[in-house]
Amino acid sequence: MAAKTQKALLCVSFGTSVPKARNNVEAVENALGAAAPDRDFVRAFTSPTIRRILAERGETVLSLEEALQDLADRGYTDIVVQPTHLLFGVEYDKIAATVRSFEGTFSALALGRPLLAGQEDLDALAGILSERFPAELGTAYVLFGHGTSHYANLTYPALQTVFSLRARPDVLIGTVEGWPGLEEVRDELWQQTVDHVHLVPLMLVNGDHVMNDLNGSGEDSWRTALEQDGYRVTCHDAGLGMDPAVQDLYRKHLEELLARG
Repeated sequence: MAAKTQKALLCVSFGTSVPKARNNVEAVENALGAAAPDRDFVRAFTSPTIRRILAERGETVLSLEEALQDLADRGYTDIVVQPTHLLFGVEYDKIAATVRSFEGTFSALALGRPLLAGQEDLDALAGILSERFPAELGTAYVLFGHGTSHYANLTYPALQTVFSLRARPDVLIGTVEGWPGLEEVRDELWQQTVDHVHLVPLMLVNGDHVMNDLNGSGEDSWRTALEQDGYRVTCHDAGLGMDPAVQDLYRKHLEELLARG
């Protein structure tokens, strides 16, 4: 008798060592798991540093390569890998390379897309954030992204264009490690009649970047810089992962992948 096909959903994240930020990852994982109830759920984190920190705390989280090998060793044959990453970039490229290295190991192996994988995703996220942060006189919203040296950093100015087309010039996109950066955001703010700035994470989790680069008390934090510019600053510390509408976007990507068989 042929062996029963064993199916798994492998949810891969960069990871976080900040306990409150972990809730964002788990919220997305739960949404993805609910969309694939016939598959066993498996977690993997790509960051070696985060896995090491968690191991020192007594928690073992596998790397993507380790998780795929473990599934192969346990006889799984049908694997869907769904990243929680926001965009195509360096980390996603590494995930894709690892998945390709396991081609032929399973009878079926598929890789899902990140949150912002195309124009529809950009428009959907802009709609979600526009509803959450309606326009208000004298107020601007700065969405604080990670940024990347990868060409996928173009996702950020593309999202800025979507907000502009939605007649939301009060919403500005900035990144901590890409372009546009803080100085570009400050230049844009100076051109508007604004006295109140909301800093909003454009990241899955509210981890170290949000705590330090966005809302830290040091001279290099965005909050400090904008307060020095004379703005009243409100920092939001919830990552995108806690938003049910964002979870639905991730789930939609997974459902599309599963529908392709």
